Amino acid sequence: MVGDVVTDVLALHQRPIAVGTDTAADIVVRPGGSAANTAAWAAAFGTDVRLLARVGMDTGEWHRRQLVAAGVRPHLSFDAERPTAVIVVMVDAAGERTMLTHRGAGGHLGPDDWDDGLLDGAAHLHISGYALFNPGGRGLVRLALGRARRRGVGVSVDPASTGFLIDFGVERFIEATAGCVILPNRAEATLLTGAADAETAATELSRSYELAVVKLGGAGALAARAGRVSVRAGGNPARAIDSTGAGDAFAGGFLAARLAGADDHMAVMAGCQAGATAVSQVGARPLGPMRASGTSGWMADSLS
Repeated sequence: MVGDVVTDVLALHQRPIAVGTDTAADIVVRPGGSAANTAAWAAAFGTDVRLLARVGMDTGEWHRRQLVAAGVRPHLSFDAERPTAVIVVMVDAAGERTMLTHRGAGGHLGPDDWDDGLLDGAAHLHISGYALFNPGGRGLVRLALGRARRRGVGVSVDPASTGFLIDFGVERFIEATAGCVILPNRAEATLLTGAADAETAATELSRSYELAVVKLGGAGALAARAGRVSVRAGGNPARAIDSTGAGDAFAGGFLAARLAGADDHMAVMAGCQAGATAVSQVGARPLGPMRASGTSGWMADSLS
């Protein structure tokens, strides 16, 4: 996986934020970052995962240890001039989050951080959209995509952020990532297509991408291929505490299932399972190993 490692500062507040004065909140610090979270969730399902990212000297070693503990093999570049990226995540009583982002070292990930050895023995490359949203990262993504396709390695991309997508440009994003598997949430999918609803957006995206999987939060997800919706999956029941990283969890579960041989429907269901688990806890990373639910046994061999 290629993308971001971030220090998440989570502020969980039960009342609306009172501007100009104090608002009581529970505040915790957790490891985060879209690519790092996705890697950790895929590893929790038993997948062998490598992560390429850039961190600062301040907390980089802590992040390395956290990734190793999660079962991820980190390939981190340590930046002596910039701190590790930090996001302040304000989580309201419904579990919805608002983020203030300082990209730090992660905003300078570039082609010089790439190593062709990252693809040795790899079956799939996943890219966080955050990697595209700086000049060096765009060069890195072009390089990584070219190397992966040359080796016949599948590729997926998570658009990551509507705010950064708007600044970057929808057409530029699609041009840079077309042909991959794309994993947007509802807002990202409708932004990328201009569609009024998720189903139309998935259909339109599937004309430019190998597979479009649109995450619908508690309502589940749907997938489309070649201009037709092929999967509709309901969400797993969950009490939402913190939605931070839920989309990353979905991506990790989906990719882990797919790499283990699951079809699109079962992979989407695995993503929904991981997303429901993520929102029911504080923080964006899994608390331990995951096991697929249901009777299909799509990962029985890899988890036994």
